[in-house]
Amino acid sequence: MARYLYLHVPFCIRKCIYCDFYSVPDSLERIDDYVAALCKEIESRKASVGLLEAVYIGGGTPSILEEKHFSQIMNAIRNNCSFRGDAEISVESNPGTLTGPKIGAMLASGINRISIGIQSFNDEELVLLGRMHSSEEATSAVIAAREGGFRNLSIDLIYGLPGQTAENWQDTLGKAIDLRPEHISAYELTPEKETPLFHMLEKSELVMPDDDVIADMYYQTIDTLARAGYEHYEISNFAMPGFRCRHNINYWDRGEYLGIGAGAHSFVEATRSSSVADVNKYIVAIRNSEPPVTEDSVETDLDALKETIFLGLRKTEGFDIRLVPDRQMDRMKQALRDLSQQGLIEISGNMLSLTRKGLMLCNEVIVRLMLRID
Repeated sequence: MARYLYLHVPFCIRKCIYCDFYSVPDSLERIDDYVAALCKEIESRKASVGLLEAVYIGGGTPSILEEKHFSQIMNAIRNNCSFRGDAEISVESNPGTLTGPKIGAMLASGINRISIGIQSFNDEELVLLGRMHSSEEATSAVIAAREGGFRNLSIDLIYGLPGQTAENWQDTLGKAIDLRPEHISAYELTPEKETPLFHMLEKSELVMPDDDVIADMYYQTIDTLARAGYEHYEISNFAMPGFRCRHNINYWDRGEYLGIGAGAHSFVEATRSSSVADVNKYIVAIRNSEPPVTEDSVETDLDALKETIFLGLRKTEGFDIRLVPDRQMDRMKQALRDLSQQGLIEISGNMLSLTRKGLMLCNEVIVRLMLRID
């Protein structure tokens, strides 16, 4: 049974130009109905849930919910599931929708970790990304969350933006560190197809920094955060000792998790499934006591091996090569030797991991290994 629970709240004020997650900026009048459906789905799927170690409420913008919704959701979980004593319960938030009363409601409901999507402390960059908050509002939101009682606080940042300089990125990193969050996620901006960002780049309305500049920003991130006491535990994630995100670690370790809500994904008993990515269809399905699942596939041994490699290599500690069957390891040996000689990977004991150089070229390493096992 799944010991990790993910709840998707797809509502937002407006979509950012880089966002390809399922979110809807124009259905806020359906929030009450949606939360009721979430609670009903939690009850209907409680048999799939074990002793919960972590709950993650993501989106969209979960902080767009009203105060009553947090207690409603958490009561539904408590009434149908059991928690481990130190369970980590996270909620994603946007500075533009995070208020003092909401912070209080989150804590009162049992949420003990907050992840704030700041992305940048540069106002021009925030406007470019389509964010609805300013740098000042971002700082105020972090301070409010801390003063409101949160002792486990994470912030998201993005580098490699069109027009971004190393100096601007260093300024953002410095301001983030000054706020002393327990966790920092720093993601490279990736132009996903079907996003406004992708189309703006196609039309040359924006120009991405070249690869060398992006690489320098990445190494700048690693070194700056290391000096500030953050452990680099995954390609894009950094934490103070003892504050690694449990939900994400379970994902990278291929642990089971149950997804609740429109567009949510699950991995239970070697089966991956996803729910309908449509708020209205989701609400109707739950009301009619119909499963909202639109895709369901049983994982093969080869699927599992591929995931072990590409998820395991995201972690700085890598993965245990004993998880690779002997036949597949024999096919990978030459590629592993080549990658090692090129300074992209290293094997220490039974752990295969990326080097500092390899972290920046993770996708290339993964592709070269996958070609040997297909």
